[in-house]
Amino acid sequence: MTKTLYLMRHGQTLFNKRHRIQGWCDAPLTDLGVYQAQVAGQYFKNAAITFDAAYSSTSERACDTLEIVTNGSLPYQRVKGLKEWNFGSFEGESEDLNPPLPYEDFFVTYGGESQDQVRERTAATILQLMQETKGKSVLMVSHGGAMANFARAWKDNWQLDELGHMTNCGILKFTFEHDQFYLEEVIGHDFSGWEEA
Repeated sequence: MTKTLYLMRHGQTLFNKRHRIQGWCDAPLTDLGVYQAQVAGQYFKNAAITFDAAYSSTSERACDTLEIVTNGSLPYQRVKGLKEWNFGSFEGESEDLNPPLPYEDFFVTYGGESQDQVRERTAATILQLMQETKGKSVLMVSHGGAMANFARAWKDNWQLDELGHMTNCGILKFTFEHDQFYLEEVIGHDFSGWEEA
């Protein structure tokens, strides 16, 4: 059976706004982050996309985003394997301290994960969830680094040239068939209607 995966990043958080390194540490959604999740929810509604199953990273920012997107009407499972890259002792520090991309093994020395570990963790987690899910349409809310590394694990199957930057509430749409993921589309949103109170 062919299934569709909508893999989505959480909305803007306080740490995003303050340019703090945010992996396994957590920060609440900002008012803009809440609005972004509402816009993403409206996108699914307008496109008449409904979900048979939903999963979220255990981080609060991802859970809150999923609950806003689905209007709290869809039961979901929290899964540790969908968490962001673990940045070790760099967690919560200024993004100015990040090394140049690609990070590769940089954070391992500081108690974090390597790029390969993130890719393998997310690939194994998402594959298992999609194999076990009975429905055809699945929503997962995760994080920018985790999503990009998962997508790169299936680069040979991309139906497009570039992944681009994982924006807040951006969506990667995959077709899942015969244990293979095919990246079909990167979906962004227009947040220009946002007005800060």
